[in-house]
Amino acid sequence: MATSDQETSDRRVRLFHASLVWPLQIEALPSTGSKTHHWEALEAIQDGHAWRRIDDEFTDDPGLFCERHYREFVSFLPYVQRFLYGEGRSNHGPAQGDSGNSPMHVFRRRDIAALRLTLREGQVPVQLEVVHMDLYFFDDLDLVQFNVEVRTKDVSLDTTRDILFRFGRAYPSGWDPSGDGLHNVHLAEWLGSDGRVIAKSDSEHREKFLQFVCSHRSPCISEHWACLLRPLVLAHTAEPGDLRYRLIEYHRMPVMAYLALHKPRSLSQHDWVRIGLATVLHPDEQLPVNEPTVIDFEKLYCQDRFWTGTDAGPNTRFICTGNALTVVGDSDSPFFSDPERGVLAQFRHQYFLVFLLAHLHRAALLVFSDVLVGAVNALNIRNDESVRSFKRRIRSNFETFLRFTHRYWFHELSERPHVQATFRMCANHLRNDALYDEVRDEVKEMSHYLDSDSQRRQSNTVVRLTVITILGLIATVTTGYFGMNIIAFGEGPPLERLIHGVLATIVFIFLILFAISRSKRLSDFLEVMSEERTPLRAKVRAFWQVVVNRKG
Repeated sequence: MATSDQETSDRRVRLFHASLVWPLQIEALPSTGSKTHHWEALEAIQDGHAWRRIDDEFTDDPGLFCERHYREFVSFLPYVQRFLYGEGRSNHGPAQGDSGNSPMHVFRRRDIAALRLTLREGQVPVQLEVVHMDLYFFDDLDLVQFNVEVRTKDVSLDTTRDILFRFGRAYPSGWDPSGDGLHNVHLAEWLGSDGRVIAKSDSEHREKFLQFVCSHRSPCISEHWACLLRPLVLAHTAEPGDLRYRLIEYHRMPVMAYLALHKPRSLSQHDWVRIGLATVLHPDEQLPVNEPTVIDFEKLYCQDRFWTGTDAGPNTRFICTGNALTVVGDSDSPFFSDPERGVLAQFRHQYFLVFLLAHLHRAALLVFSDVLVGAVNALNIRNDESVRSFKRRIRSNFETFLRFTHRYWFHELSERPHVQATFRMCANHLRNDALYDEVRDEVKEMSHYLDSDSQRRQSNTVVRLTVITILGLIATVTTGYFGMNIIAFGEGPPLERLIHGVLATIVFIFLILFAISRSKRLSDFLEVMSEERTPLRAKVRAFWQVVVNRKG
């Protein structure tokens, strides 16, 4: 019995953190004549929502600046520091203004204190503390990343896996026979500091989701997520609002998890696989031992730089599948559990930013691709306004992609091997490099199309001007041979000269317009005339086709 109690104790998670990072595409704001960023529009809405812009720790009271913040800052390379925190501040030199600020803008809401989850019908609810809830906006990018971090203490490992599998789903993927959302929590409730329920899930309302998809060809977001994001509203809903978002990827939100166990070395290989694949492997499902991801689990997903497998430790394992980053370690080890200098501090700071940036890259590239698809779908080559709009959208997307490449896209984040290795593992599983190459090729193809279309139009213009010049050359040579004053109009009375000038101008305008309207045919006629082997009859027929404007 004592042995059983010890095993149960070893399988309890002493401290559990989970952090969702959910990228969403933001639609362009209505045109108001001036360029307004999405985060500026949100900041301008003062009433009716709890989101407030926050500054980073670097501009607060130095007394509140902690060592974990300093360690976070020095973990990254200088150009990443400038991206995350803005340019360095100095008392010397000219003021930088907004140019020295970070392109990342953070909003936080503080009215929600806890999350109560009823994982399955009839189970006792699990209550998690909400550490923080943020929205991350980025200059030049039409996307926002929603982040919520929750934590709890002393829960079973099985409950932890169930939370990771069921929590963080934007909408139900289906319904079980009892009417509960498939793979969702039975009930999720956001609680205020006074314990009042601010929002709760509605995945059991099957008809709501069915009707929305049928009407809009777009999934509907569960109410407990939609409530948090307001005044941002779903693009296809009838709810009013200028800040409208669309889903970018699957409804399963990317998640980070921190698990502090009493003895992580006691976990079996079976346990490690279930923890690492907790977001995609149903807790009640038998382990698919023949799956390649299970067979090569450690090789594909594990980072064991800090895993020794000995009593001396450290015994910390990082598991990254791309959409999930899980850190498991010894709760009794200061190396792992110290909130200021240990892995816990790094998990909430350095590794959070690594995970955020990897998913920022992927989300931004998917948005670029979506904009290109939307521009092509809206193109009607028979409509001049549609063609002009297409060109504007493509050029704007090309310019934004260039800024993204030089401002946001990088492969090296840190000189610290484990931080850099974690970023590369996450980016590789997300296929960011391959996706970047695909989007870059798409942008290049669109740019080449615009260039070739411009060249084609310029060529046609040159041909028409050449034809008109040739016709004008005939008149110029003729008048030059006989002299400019064949008819002495200059010797008549002023009124007669004025009438002659007006009539001549009208005739010349008519001849020029006629030549322009026939310029394509005239071009073909000149080509026929220049061909020496073409018989005279064919040349006369080509000239007649120009006169009557009819194809032969």
